[in-house]
Amino acid sequence: MTDNIKNIDTLVIGAGQAGVAMSEHLTHQNVPHLVLEKNRIAEAWRTGRWDSLVANGPAWHDRFPGMEFPGDKPDQFVPKDQVADYFEAYVDKFKMPVETDVEVISASRNESTSGFTVKTSKGTINAQRIVSATGPFQVPIIPAIAPENPDFLQIHSAKYRNPDNLPAGAIIVIGAGSSGVQIADELRRSGRKVYLSVGPHDRPPRAYRGRDFVWWLGVLGLWDMAANVPGKEHVTIAVSGANGGDTIDFRELASKGLNLVGRTQSFENGVVHFSDDLACNIKAGDENYLSLLDRADQYVVDNGLDLPEEPEARILLADPDCMVNPTKSLDLKANNVTTVIWATGYATNYDWLKVDVFDEKNQPQHHRGVSIEPSVYFLGLPWLSRRGSSFIWGVWHDAKYIADQIVIQRQYQQYQNKI
Repeated sequence: MTDNIKNIDTLVIGAGQAGVAMSEHLTHQNVPHLVLEKNRIAEAWRTGRWDSLVANGPAWHDRFPGMEFPGDKPDQFVPKDQVADYFEAYVDKFKMPVETDVEVISASRNESTSGFTVKTSKGTINAQRIVSATGPFQVPIIPAIAPENPDFLQIHSAKYRNPDNLPAGAIIVIGAGSSGVQIADELRRSGRKVYLSVGPHDRPPRAYRGRDFVWWLGVLGLWDMAANVPGKEHVTIAVSGANGGDTIDFRELASKGLNLVGRTQSFENGVVHFSDDLACNIKAGDENYLSLLDRADQYVVDNGLDLPEEPEARILLADPDCMVNPTKSLDLKANNVTTVIWATGYATNYDWLKVDVFDEKNQPQHHRGVSIEPSVYFLGLPWLSRRGSSFIWGVWHDAKYIADQIVIQRQYQQYQNKI
């Protein structure tokens, strides 16, 4: 790219899984387009997560339809760098027009002509359409309750890499979704003393009756749920492919030495205070787990499937002492806590997109990714069209729908130009 103004039909911002999926469908539909990425393709998989991260679903599922992962292990949970390699190879396979190391500074609608003026770190682009494929994991969130205390290290889970990179001493991991529980367990396995702050969560079985939970969600229609269950908007999902893939069981983790506490309420004078809700949160997670087993068993009966019964999956360990006698506060210095890891999620950042499309919470207003602002589209967000929208396979299907909408609009515009 040069300083000269470049004209393009559709500009896709971001070359992670969403941008790559979008480019594939636009390529197949013969829509002239360009994908801009400020770093490398799938950069977040390489440098935005911890070293031992693997995909949360098996290789046969967490991929695009057009290409399998290399090797003959469809049930493996692919390491993060291999996932990034997969997307780079995908771009090469379909000869996608991706330009890396180009940051989008701003995009605004043209006043006297159609389309948008997009200013980048390497020049200006005129685009008729914009697809924001930057995803939901843009700005790490550390809650306001985080103290300003130089006596211990505080990092977001996005900055965690491995146990050796942390100072000696005990660690508090706040947040028990997939990231938090995997990090806490890795630190425990390394010999560190770890406290894990557990809030409300769902915890599906990793596998049941010989089938991975992603298969069960598929046949039960749960991936295609169009909206979250009311009251579940902020409930995390505790599932992991780490160590070959095991069901996350907080009682079992406690029996192995992980110190479980309730939700983190506040920090005051070197003391952290926890809610008295640990037992409630774990039991609610158990109910979610058992309800999925119930639905799976009924599906087996209804469809006459020959899948092995697994009664042991319903056996729960006794409540550990941390549930019976919960820790409500912890003196950090007295307990040699030297690190706090906030596994508390991410926020989006659309400061670059200067269009009137956002609500009072700065979230895009759209239907299945088609925004209320003409010719602006969003891809890769949770629940964009269904439960699976932010997952690898789900974003591919959402991208196909958006590409179809772009083609429809191009057909109208081409007819208009003939008049």
